[in-house]
Amino acid sequence: MVIEKSSIQAFNGQHSALHQKRYEYTASLIPNAEDVIRKLMVFNVAIPSWALGTGGTRFGRFSGSGEPGTLEQKLEDVGLLHALNASSGAISLHIPWDIPRDHAAIMQQAEYLGIAFDAVNSNTFQDQKDQPLSYKFGSLQHVDNAVRSQAVQHNIDVIRHGAALGSKSLTVWLSDGSCFPGQLNFRKAFQRTLEGMHEIYAALPDDWKLFVEYKAFEPNFYSMTVGDWGQSLLFSGKLGPKAYTLVDLGHHLPNANIEQIVSLLLMEGKLGGFHFNDSKYGDDDLTAGSMRPYQLFLIFNELVEGMDARGMDHARDLGWMIDASHNVKDPLEDLLQSVEALMLAYAQALCVDRAALTAAQERNDAVAAQEILQDVFRTDLRPLLAEARLRKGAALHPLHFFREKKLRDALVQERGTLNISTGL
Repeated sequence: MVIEKSSIQAFNGQHSALHQKRYEYTASLIPNAEDVIRKLMVFNVAIPSWALGTGGTRFGRFSGSGEPGTLEQKLEDVGLLHALNASSGAISLHIPWDIPRDHAAIMQQAEYLGIAFDAVNSNTFQDQKDQPLSYKFGSLQHVDNAVRSQAVQHNIDVIRHGAALGSKSLTVWLSDGSCFPGQLNFRKAFQRTLEGMHEIYAALPDDWKLFVEYKAFEPNFYSMTVGDWGQSLLFSGKLGPKAYTLVDLGHHLPNANIEQIVSLLLMEGKLGGFHFNDSKYGDDDLTAGSMRPYQLFLIFNELVEGMDARGMDHARDLGWMIDASHNVKDPLEDLLQSVEALMLAYAQALCVDRAALTAAQERNDAVAAQEILQDVFRTDLRPLLAEARLRKGAALHPLHFFREKKLRDALVQERGTLNISTGL
């Protein structure tokens, strides 16, 4: 499905008068409003190929209708999102769920839709059909060298697919760990994993990055071989300058200070990117900003401050991606909500009075520092986001457009009710 620009223009026309009033008022409150809008216009959040269908829990999956059943249809869905919000201009593929049958044709389709290929992701946390050896007891940590070699080769194959599509990074998340005390030698598991990661690292093209993702628990609840940001940082430091830590907002123990983690990783030049989501208790991959919007703002506050301190390009120097599971929501609606929340948190961080905040910090004025941050957080900056979309030809209100035009019904009519998207 391709949305006609004239349809978006007509929709915007119906809402332009009210938007103009809101925008002019908001812009009058923000001294750097034009700079914020310019940065919003170039900022993009990648959409993962596995999040375009209905997710599930460990107990079941309740698939929706009109899901994308092929990689080509997934590209169409990302193109639809990008047409509506102008901020979803990349897709992140998970191999082997989404292996292109024809790389050239997929590249051509993506170019037509105006989207690029973000990081490619390997999968050694599941056994695949016709896979000779099992990952039941781990992949890169496995005691059997043949299993480790199989996992290494899979990652090298993923790099090959990514290179053919113009991707520039590989994300490695390992479910490796142990369920019971004594089951695993921690030191040997780390050493075996590092050995395999070195082989994968050696296969990276010169201009690629390797993202080492971590997770505190699940599927193993006694230990995880890459269980926190410190272990990920240890791996990336031992691997070399092309290796970085990837932060998933749900992959932390309760009450972890993620904004401090982000700040220190940036300071060390080892923050590679993000998997954005939200959670209530654990890694439940909820809509970004749906549970802890203030925490999301605080994370972006540290990101903007840290990236500016290092002279980094906000839009290009880190990997920005959503990683969520849409169990009860329409996946496309959920993704529109997530991208909106991320853009809003980014805009809020751009509006923080850095000089005033620094001055408050230097005089130990905790009250003033809190007021500076909360004043920005409580200011409605959504009109700035809408103005950025308007200037790029996208919808003033993407979710409203999606519902008003009954785009899910159109997808069901086009694809039927039996398509089930690949992924979790």
